[in-house]
Amino acid sequence: MFDKLRRFWNKDGTAGSSKPVRTGSKRTHNLFEAAAVYVAASAEDDRDTMDEATEWVSPEALSFGVSELACRAVIALARERDESPREVARTLLGLPAA
Repeated sequence: MFDKLRRFWNKDGTAGSSKPVRTGSKRTHNLFEAAAVYVAASAEDDRDTMDEATEWVSPEALSFGVSELACRAVIALARERDESPREVARTLLGLPAA
């Protein structure tokens, strides 16, 4: 499912790019940059930065970016801890073991 969404967002050549795009004098941010800034600001309880990141991309793109970031983080932690992604996700959310 995520591969299909990733291919969809990459059609215009900017969404999957790791570099921000400049249009005129204004800097354009990609969805992954927006997601990273939004999540980091949320963790630091920085409402102003969260609000700024929400203006960089559409709500749908930000949602996709945050979901992709969550998946990558859970996978990385699961590998680091030698646990399943399900176990890591449940632990992070404070849920009992399944």
